[in-house]
Amino acid sequence: MTAQRTTDSGPKIPKYYQVKKLLVELVESMPAGNPVPPERSLAIQFSTSRTTVRQALTEMVIEGRLLRIQGKGTFVAKPKVAQLLQLTSYTQEMKSHGLHPATRILDVSYINADEHLAELLAIRSGGRVLRIERLRLANGEPMAVETAHLAARRFPGLRRQLDRYASLYEALSSAYDVRLAEAEATIETVLATPNEARLLGIDVGLPLVLHCQHSFDGDGHPVEWVRSLYRGDRYKFVTHLRPPREE
Repeated sequence: MTAQRTTDSGPKIPKYYQVKKLLVELVESMPAGNPVPPERSLAIQFSTSRTTVRQALTEMVIEGRLLRIQGKGTFVAKPKVAQLLQLTSYTQEMKSHGLHPATRILDVSYINADEHLAELLAIRSGGRVLRIERLRLANGEPMAVETAHLAARRFPGLRRQLDRYASLYEALSSAYDVRLAEAEATIETVLATPNEARLLGIDVGLPLVLHCQHSFDGDGHPVEWVRSLYRGDRYKFVTHLRPPREE
């Protein structure tokens, strides 16, 4: 199978893109976890240069079609986890996909709120905030780095409660009788820093999905502000859209 040249008078299709289309067809015929042939073999197969093959492979890694493991090679990626945008815990969400969730606590500490964080949590500037940084895993694979911020004065002793409950939301509900009723969320893309790449087991500079959530209780009082970085190659977000209500 070789990349074909365009013969019409339309815009010229870049060579790497032609190769990428052929690679997509190849990858779709292979099961997840299978190794992709080396660049040299693909260059011979598609009658092109290794540079062109490398560019096509890199784009497919960014899209999440392929997984590159340093020192081992490039492999067909697993299907992305489709996370529904709703108020639920990570544990519940992963179990709904038939995956085994796990959490590794990276850091639990107190910080002083700057003006922006104080406004989000409805506390005074400089007020004490509990910062909980966690690595989220599914079937042993790193999926996200999540950092939650909660007002320390509202949730005294929460640091100790984290060991007693399966999730933060369960701790809030059981120990403080606080349940999330609504949230505002923003989603954008960022590039993985060296530290984030190390934690998530990916290459530096690969796209991550930045999901920030500002959650409230039934009385409209802020409960938490969470900054989550999801692997762009393993996650996609799903939501249900409806037209606005007519007044």
